[in-house]
Amino acid sequence: MPEFIAYHVVTERPMKLGQHILLGQGHHNGVYARVMAKMALVKEIYAHPDRYAGASLEHHTAVALRELAMEEVRRESFPQYPSRMASLYVSETLREAEDWAEFFAEGCKRPTYHIVKLRVRGNLFSGDACNCFDGLPDREQNLVLARNYWQNGPSGEGRPVKELLVDGDIEVAEIIREINRNL
Repeated sequence: MPEFIAYHVVTERPMKLGQHILLGQGHHNGVYARVMAKMALVKEIYAHPDRYAGASLEHHTAVALRELAMEEVRRESFPQYPSRMASLYVSETLREAEDWAEFFAEGCKRPTYHIVKLRVRGNLFSGDACNCFDGLPDREQNLVLARNYWQNGPSGEGRPVKELLVDGDIEVAEIIREINRNL
């Protein structure tokens, strides 16, 4: 597996220097748990999309619809890429990580602990975060949008917002900056 350096904004729980994170087949991230918690509702929506047409879906339900479509398309057409439900979202440069940290801490008010430098031995996908979408009751439309994401198609947002997904053996090589906001 290739080895490379990446940067990560730590938002769910603190990381420690030297910590190893194993992600990939059989090793899922927090997105996976949140999606699986919505599976019964997703099945209900897809079984009766007319009941949900035009309805405003709760955020985590829309995310589950999106992520399941993303995973279906990835498995069928892009298996070389990390799964969004078994990967870590990272940045290529420290500057990009700083921008994401500001967005998480100030824009989203998410708990934001620190920025870390990672040594990654695994796979990488570089995509446009603007191609993420709110999942819809229409499964086929979700699949079309998911295919556009994995193909790095147009987003209609102007300039892309780089999003890197990595899996494999991920080691915290350095804690670059403590942020500790919204804890």
